[in-house]
Amino acid sequence: MKPEHLKSPFSWGERKVQIHDRVWYAPEYSVHDGAFIFPGWEHPDLFGNQNPVQVEYCSGNGAWIAARALAEPNSNWVAVERKFPRVQKIWSKIKNLNLNNLLVVCGEGHNITTRYFPSESVSSIYINFPDPWPKKRHAKHRLIQPAFVGEMRRALKPDALFTFVTDDEPYSQWTIEALHGDSGFNNCYPSPYYSIDYPEYGTSYFEQLWREKGKIIRYHQFSRK
Repeated sequence: MKPEHLKSPFSWGERKVQIHDRVWYAPEYSVHDGAFIFPGWEHPDLFGNQNPVQVEYCSGNGAWIAARALAEPNSNWVAVERKFPRVQKIWSKIKNLNLNNLLVVCGEGHNITTRYFPSESVSSIYINFPDPWPKKRHAKHRLIQPAFVGEMRRALKPDALFTFVTDDEPYSQWTIEALHGDSGFNNCYPSPYYSIDYPEYGTSYFEQLWREKGKIIRYHQFSRK
């Protein structure tokens, strides 16, 4: 299946939250707002089992999470991606690799987590190379904000891990400060609170791109109390 084979099931004027063919459409503003009720991760429309649920935000074209889903079939994987052309690429990988343990969410991460993810239902969270919004006046658009950190804490199970990966030094420090500011997380790394070495983590388009440009990749990991 090619990415372009995935068509949106509704027009802009008909947009609504729905799950269809391994894609969870979650527009931030729906004309049928409130009509959707999250059925539970074990529902047949999602995974149909009670395996651990692992979530990646900012999934891009899905290279990293598809590889993880293929390597770990006994976990359920959720790719959260806002841009529909990228969702199409992830869906194509799901179909071509027969990844029944991978679901892609077309929506904004904070919104879908707050509105639909049950408390203490997620076994791990990953954020790989999110947009750093480097200008100070744009920092408010970063995914990592105190409110979102709180929502991740709520959704994660006790002792579950949150992993954050970036090449951007200011965003690295921003994330460290945000997580240290939340009493519900412990940093898994001693000062300077990140590692530049994680050989078994896996690769993605952006990881390869930034390494080719000589950038240093920073890995951060926090444990939910």
